[in-house]
Amino acid sequence: MPDPFEALYLPTTDADPDPTFAARLRARVERALSLPEGVTVSNLTVEPAPAPTPATGAPTGVAARVAPGSVVPYLIVEDARRALDWYVAALGANRRGDVIVMSDGRVGHAELELRGSVLYLADESPESQVAAPRAGAGATVSFTFEVPDVDGSVDRALAAGAVLERPLADNPYGRNAVVRDPFGHRWIISSMSTEQEPDVADPVRQGDIGYVSLWVPDADRAATFFATVLGWSYGPQMPGHSRQVADRLLHHGVDGGHDRSSLFLCFVVDDVAGAVARVREAGGGADEPTMEPFGLAAMCTDVEGTPFSLYQPAPGPRGPRLAANGSRHGDVSYITMEVVDSAAVRAFYGAVLGWHFTPGHVEDGWGCEDVVPMTGLHGGHPVTTILPMYLVDDIYAAVARVRAAGGSAPEPERRPYGLSAECVDDQGTRFYLGQH
Repeated sequence: MPDPFEALYLPTTDADPDPTFAARLRARVERALSLPEGVTVSNLTVEPAPAPTPATGAPTGVAARVAPGSVVPYLIVEDARRALDWYVAALGANRRGDVIVMSDGRVGHAELELRGSVLYLADESPESQVAAPRAGAGATVSFTFEVPDVDGSVDRALAAGAVLERPLADNPYGRNAVVRDPFGHRWIISSMSTEQEPDVADPVRQGDIGYVSLWVPDADRAATFFATVLGWSYGPQMPGHSRQVADRLLHHGVDGGHDRSSLFLCFVVDDVAGAVARVREAGGGADEPTMEPFGLAAMCTDVEGTPFSLYQPAPGPRGPRLAANGSRHGDVSYITMEVVDSAAVRAFYGAVLGWHFTPGHVEDGWGCEDVVPMTGLHGGHPVTTILPMYLVDDIYAAVARVRAAGGSAPEPERRPYGLSAECVDDQGTRFYLGQH
């Protein structure tokens, strides 16, 4: 019998392992190294990946390399096996490689490919201090998912058990909706706008008002009132969130819990970081910008302490400017800023947004030049209040609806721009109705 130790004296020769075996082994080692701290690799088993879907034909059992420097979301869920099936069926994901299973049957690591992006996924693991989202809790992370057919993708997700948090709507940056999947993760499903050419002749610009929200004591009560008066409808409401008016070109919210009513304004800026610095230099206050689905945004207060926000649209072509005085029944037609010190406020917004002002037809009244929607400023008030004017098709019928809903309204008056009436809703919210 030959001495086995004689082999130690033989020259070293390079092994030539089966390439498929080598790739699978490398992929398993990489996955093991990516597992949460505290997981014992020796207690793991591997479930072979299913056959590839016809859509991609990606090889099974071999994990494609992630590009260096990439950030890969690692979703923690309850019942990872069901989640894998759901993301494949509802979102069109494809499985990548084998599933690593821990000794107690929990999935320790799995991978999905979603329209060119990679997701890692695992069951929650108390020993590794990673937990799945809890029912009823707010989302701490949102995933933006760009798809060619946003309506069809949202419909499939809802049919598979997702919950609609924000309905489909067309925005200057595209069309999107927000859904919460059955495992608690929040998805912003969107597609770039196909209704507009890449080069818009007159795109939305710095200083324009890109979003408004009516701040009131009771949001549900206000939502009912304005649905009666203006015909508004609303998207689904989440606890602690404002109501969102549906089908408005200028996005409009209704937010409750405020001591007094006023219209909250969100202004478009080209560079939110630079605008935040200008707010502070001009005597206002500003939070650091945060990334939101619509772009970078920052909450601020002006020189009189009035809250507002700034937002820098997401990269890409901007949508067109809206009609200066609204175009449909229920649109915002004009905004009046009643302020304490008009000189201080004009200086502030001139420095922050580049606004210019022209004298109006009343004492201490000022028009904001080339702002959409059209906006004016009036000084000498004890407190700042921002008032919207809503466009209506028939102002006499709208005034009657205000009164029938528990509000008050005088008879409409003829103005140079048309008919108007200053109204009050059933909880003291002042607003105007206007008919061109």
